[in-house]
Amino acid sequence: MKITQPRIASGFPEYSPEEQLAFDHLLTIIRNTYELYGFTPIETPQLELKEVLLAKGGGETDKQVYELQRGKNNFCLPFDLTLPLARYVAERQGNLIFPFRRYQIAKVHRAERAQAGRYREFYQCDIDVIGSNNPYIDGELPAVINQIFEAFQIGEFTIQINDRKLLNGFFKAIGYLAEPTPLLRLIDKLAKISSEEFEAELQKLDLTSEQIEQLQNFMAIQGTNREVLAALTDLAIANEEFQAGLINLQEIYQVLRDLNVPESRFQINLSITRGLDYYTGTVYETFLDEYPQLGSICSGGRYDDLLGHFSKAPLPGVGISVGLSRLFYQLLENKLLNISQQTKVAAVILPYDQNSFSAGLKLASLLREQHVPVIFYSEATAFKKKMRYADRLKVPFSLIIGEDEIKKQTVSVKDMRTGETEEIAETAVVNYLQEKLKGAD
Repeated sequence: MKITQPRIASGFPEYSPEEQLAFDHLLTIIRNTYELYGFTPIETPQLELKEVLLAKGGGETDKQVYELQRGKNNFCLPFDLTLPLARYVAERQGNLIFPFRRYQIAKVHRAERAQAGRYREFYQCDIDVIGSNNPYIDGELPAVINQIFEAFQIGEFTIQINDRKLLNGFFKAIGYLAEPTPLLRLIDKLAKISSEEFEAELQKLDLTSEQIEQLQNFMAIQGTNREVLAALTDLAIANEEFQAGLINLQEIYQVLRDLNVPESRFQINLSITRGLDYYTGTVYETFLDEYPQLGSICSGGRYDDLLGHFSKAPLPGVGISVGLSRLFYQLLENKLLNISQQTKVAAVILPYDQNSFSAGLKLASLLREQHVPVIFYSEATAFKKKMRYADRLKVPFSLIIGEDEIKKQTVSVKDMRTGETEEIAETAVVNYLQEKLKGAD
């Protein structure tokens, strides 16, 4: 028989047990936080009809999708969760309760060149609120981000916030009426280039010297959130779009203060633009303070019309997304996660010999009934090898049952972290473990 070399395709991540446990821990934090804020889960198919998924058509998107054909049907693997959401809402618009608060955690696929941390298959963790223009929602989403990354315990972070209406209104106010995308794209690079390079690039965009000076002064506005808002107010720009963006940022600032988000963790940043052909209002980017080279670890923003090509009914929304697979890669590379845990069990039950199997199985059943996860070691090997198994799994406790324990109706409990062993009454083992584990937390 021919032996096939076991391997996976490039760009499709796969984790060891300890890595997968760490990944699932982050996933659980995200899911629990989303639900804490009242977001409801939905699940959409892993295959979408090509004519539906690519309704917009054109651009790089068409080149990034994986296509499948079966009979007369052409399918695509979703490249993000936004288009499936739009299709989902369009089909159920008459039955959903608006504002519709949904979250979805799923794998998506992009047929692009695989690079370190940039996968072809990866998890997106999205929340969106559809059908509301209330600035409260725009302020609530950074509060969700704050709670998630605080629970991750991977270091301090800053949520950068801006409003595209503010920028577009400013461009019009200084008389720059050309298509704004090239200018927005340049502003998005501001943190990566010098002021001289910024000026040189501005000169290529057909701005007057006066407009360049005005834009440079505008982009130089920095300071605390209060100082930035005060400086924007003092500009007294009589442009309706600019004023709408300013009012939105002021209200977001107040919402975040009311929700007790530390002000050190959010910053109004006029150079944040993202999603140039998609977002129309608030935009967010989140960065780890000590690891800015990782780039944005969570982003999103507000859009005017979710349904786009699926319905004529305008339906605004705002959302954020955590690209967990890409973030997880960066966290592993920078050793920001504890991945020593091989299993989530509290203990391994080690019968001393075959005669102790029955007593060990009964103990396993008792512990599981009380929601204490355990492994029963069933192999007929030397006891030293059994202990080695428990040690390699890095479980907190080993529960040893032999002839003496059976006679006395006790269990020898070895704390694998300290090496200490105590003999505990069989009826007290559950409470003993629960108290010990609670103390470890």
